[in-house]
Amino acid sequence: MTKPFVPPILDLKDVAAPSVFRPENMLREARRQKDLADAPVPAVCLLDPDGDIVRHLRREGMARPHPAWACYHTEMHVFDWEGVTFGVVGCAVGASFAVLLAEQMFVSGCRLLLSMTSAGQITESGPTPYFVLIERALRDEGTSYHYLPPSRFSEADAALAGLAAAGLADLPQRVHRGATWTTDAPFRETEAAVVAHREAGILAVEMEAAALYAFARSQARPVLCFAHVTNQMARSEGDFEKGEADGAVDALAVLAATARAVLPCLDV
Repeated sequence: MTKPFVPPILDLKDVAAPSVFRPENMLREARRQKDLADAPVPAVCLLDPDGDIVRHLRREGMARPHPAWACYHTEMHVFDWEGVTFGVVGCAVGASFAVLLAEQMFVSGCRLLLSMTSAGQITESGPTPYFVLIERALRDEGTSYHYLPPSRFSEADAALAGLAAAGLADLPQRVHRGATWTTDAPFRETEAAVVAHREAGILAVEMEAAALYAFARSQARPVLCFAHVTNQMARSEGDFEKGEADGAVDALAVLAATARAVLPCLDV
């Protein structure tokens, strides 16, 4: 009898089995090669896929390189904002890159990982730009299937999301809560898919959250993802406007409020 075809993304996936390749071992070798100290990253780390936050902080002279970040692919900058010290990596776009960094951040001393990604509007929630605290993300990417068995959504930790929402309640920035669609192929967002996801109540489309939440659930790591909804996929001129400093100032207010609300409650 012919064995049923299983696509490679689902084949040979034992999500409970340990990986042969470990982030702590890779960083050990990177520190050796680069002659770096084994020093921790800040307790709160940030993924900034667009890079607008990092660029703003560097323009203002507010970010300094982390002297011991040993990642082969990126630079980490450290900055202080509203009483919180962050370690941030910019321009890490996409699910696999985001989780590659998340793995390394947590074995380097991170206690809370936040992601702030630009996103396209699926369901109108007022004029753009605004933010979405992502409570669940549709798994239309590949990385999450290496961490959790197949399912339609990756879910945020409900307790963490609740703490964040309470901390954000009094901010002037508009922050919604809901679902997003995580895609690996932003230029294959067809009209039929957009309509179907809108009818399912999905608010926005982005490229990282489903994988980050699958990693978080699998590895018992505290992760929260935000979508900065800035566009309607360039279907009209004048799209992609993010606000002051390319949206960095508003995004940092949301991130700092989240960190202040969540970090003291973590038992890690």
